[in-house]
Amino acid sequence: MPTMAMAFPTLPVTLTCLTLLALLSIVMAADSNSTATGLILLDCGASSPNVDDSGRIWDGDAGSKFAPSVKGVAATASYQHPSLPSLVPYITTRIFTSNYTYHFPVSPGRLFLRLYFYPIAYANYAVLDAFFDVTAGNLVLLNGFNASQTAQAINSAYLVREFSVNVSSGNLDLTFAPSAHQKGSYAFINGIEIVPTPDIFTTADTREVNANGVIPVSIPADTGFQTMYRLNVGGDAILPIYDSGFYRSWNSDSSYLFGGSGVTVSKDFNLTIQYTPTVPNYTAPFDVYATARSMGPNAQDNLNNNLTWILPVDAGFSYLIRFHFCQIKYPITKVNQMSFFIYINNRTAQQRMDVIVWSGGIGRTAYKDYAIMAIGSGQVDMWIALHPDLESQPEYFDAILNGLEVFKLQGYRSNNLAGLSPPLPQKPDVDPSRLPSVGRKSKGGKLAAVGGTTGGFAFMLIALTITCVTCRQKKVAKSSYKTDCPHLNRLTECRKSTCDLVCRFTFAEIQLVTKDFDEAFIIGRGGFGNVYSGEIDGGTKVAIKRFNQKSQQGFHEFQTEIEMLCNFRHRHLVSLIGYCEEKNEMILVYDYMAHGTLREHLYNTRNPPLSWQQRLEICIGAARGLHYLHTGAEQGIIHRDVKTTNILLDDRFMAKVSDFGLSKASPDIDNTHMSTAVKGTFGYLDPEYFRLQRLTKKSDVYSFGVVLFETLCARPVINTKLPEEQVSLRDWALSCRKKGALEEIIDPRVKEEITLECFRIFAEIAEKCVADRSIDRPSMGDVLWNLEVALQVQDSASYNSSCAESASSLQITAVDSDRPSTNSTISVAAQEAIFSDIAHPEGR
Repeated sequence: MPTMAMAFPTLPVTLTCLTLLALLSIVMAADSNSTATGLILLDCGASSPNVDDSGRIWDGDAGSKFAPSVKGVAATASYQHPSLPSLVPYITTRIFTSNYTYHFPVSPGRLFLRLYFYPIAYANYAVLDAFFDVTAGNLVLLNGFNASQTAQAINSAYLVREFSVNVSSGNLDLTFAPSAHQKGSYAFINGIEIVPTPDIFTTADTREVNANGVIPVSIPADTGFQTMYRLNVGGDAILPIYDSGFYRSWNSDSSYLFGGSGVTVSKDFNLTIQYTPTVPNYTAPFDVYATARSMGPNAQDNLNNNLTWILPVDAGFSYLIRFHFCQIKYPITKVNQMSFFIYINNRTAQQRMDVIVWSGGIGRTAYKDYAIMAIGSGQVDMWIALHPDLESQPEYFDAILNGLEVFKLQGYRSNNLAGLSPPLPQKPDVDPSRLPSVGRKSKGGKLAAVGGTTGGFAFMLIALTITCVTCRQKKVAKSSYKTDCPHLNRLTECRKSTCDLVCRFTFAEIQLVTKDFDEAFIIGRGGFGNVYSGEIDGGTKVAIKRFNQKSQQGFHEFQTEIEMLCNFRHRHLVSLIGYCEEKNEMILVYDYMAHGTLREHLYNTRNPPLSWQQRLEICIGAARGLHYLHTGAEQGIIHRDVKTTNILLDDRFMAKVSDFGLSKASPDIDNTHMSTAVKGTFGYLDPEYFRLQRLTKKSDVYSFGVVLFETLCARPVINTKLPEEQVSLRDWALSCRKKGALEEIIDPRVKEEITLECFRIFAEIAEKCVADRSIDRPSMGDVLWNLEVALQVQDSASYNSSCAESASSLQITAVDSDRPSTNSTISVAAQEAIFSDIAHPEGR
């Protein structure tokens, strides 16, 4: 058995009488503490009580009443990692090579159970052999668990696993069992903490968020929970001793923010935090409600983005998500000064969340609970997002959150809380014969972009069995690299299947291409992460999109993007060269798009303006790409995030549609809708889809109509700095068109280039695209037809103007827009042959 001197080598071996008396008082205090309050602190592997750095007394498990004949081996760690919060209970451990059960006498009711692990080699026990199960009664807490493997996955030296269980009897049995599936496995535990609590979970008003909307749900009183996240949003970490009674740890939320969004907020000095009758003071400590994170003071930025957190969770379980709110800053003191949406996994959990309404006033505490199922396999990302509510017309376009807790619920009709363990770490595998050349910036210094800038909350849950998984199952011999993968013929292992020619890179190869992601190679930034330039196979330029590694965001978009670009190839869709999904990285490699996004050439840019002819051709190219998506497969594809940043331009200014992370297969019939969660980008979002959550191909048509007006007028689709009637480009353009004044808001740089008939056709199709009702909008094929007619009319007018400087040109400019012109009739007649392949969209 370890002695105090073994646990704490700095103490003298010979203890004075004073020291002995102190130890005796510690023992008496530990026993009194556990019996009087129900709090149990067990320092496993220790033979006597010890005090942690916060002053709490931990009873040793050797000979304690909880383990009077404890089995297993007591061991002491030979190394103290500097990140350990305290020596106790981490420095000693109890090792089991066979099943062992601790018996804890507890009062019936709910309690927190915390398990402490310090995965390090103890004596002759290899750390990677510690595979084991932990059960509390018949509830499985951990299954096939390896603490070292899990700690490495989160880059931590130690682990604390917190559970909440409801004990119906007067005893809690906690069993540690070495894995029956791993030879030579053993179990170990460093510390066990039990804290009785009231029922803080199942008495709340909980709403389930699912595909059908938000409905009330009742959580059974005997449900087991695992704490996944407990975040002090906008504030510092809160140590257990500063919690409000239950010794909970509250971490900072900054590590989980998407793109580092939001600003921190602290309560005004003269404001007093008040706990309300429905929010007891043990719900969360004062410091949680005294700090918060908001979107910031820039209304324009807030409308274009979301305040987003990304939290990896285990798929296949339901989760209880608790939002803590307290309005702590003046001047927001009244109803409807600030209202916002709450999205969970891009489903609308709460509309018009007004903290003042919910809490009853400034400085008053409140919380809201929601439940949702995490769909997929393995570990998936849970997205929490807030966005200003424009429809309620609040005074401030902002959102706020003070605290966030996420709890896993035991499996439906099962007694299981255990998720899958993370994969074992792998050594980098680089074949020197396949090293790529290092990428570099273009000489002109222009920034290229790929994949678009993904909208803050935009993402979808999709089937994880994607076609490109098949790509990895069929190896191609090295001798066939050049034939099967011309872009990468000496670089990386290529695999061929129904997903065409898409290559899989190793992470080490991507590191070499980007010089370990050197900032000098960054050519674009977005919420998903950075885009880097690179060169492969001695000169082929590529763009490399690396999803944010720290937050592990974008898993579903990553999978969807690969699936989409494996199955759909078109000259007006961005081309995927390869991908990497190694070491928890998600990286996509695309053809390099030299001229970036369409938006970069419309406004707020130093790029030279595009001519009207170029703009028309770009819109036609994008329409061809979308038309192909809608009609070029047995089940069409709805893009769901059409916008000018997702239309890329190559070195010849050819348009290519990008960013398919939100795409969804559509029903066979055009006017058939799907009921689905709202996803997209504010300003481009189909209002019918937003209101009714009914998605059709016409939702893409609406978004494309906004793109047409944006291309015509060269201004943001939402600009809150303008007068109220001009904030929305779509609404302002329709208002001007109704007054016959649309030409007044055309981009002045191209105004003189546009012929009247071309303008009439273009404006008319844009107006029809953004109709309120989807049934009144044209198909993408009709949009494409009209744009090509507009281009033909423009080309015809330009030709006539240059050849005969009067008659035909004047005839066009004098046309009454309510009557078909001679030139228009001739142009349409001439186009019957030119555009006849519209009838055969699969050929496009």
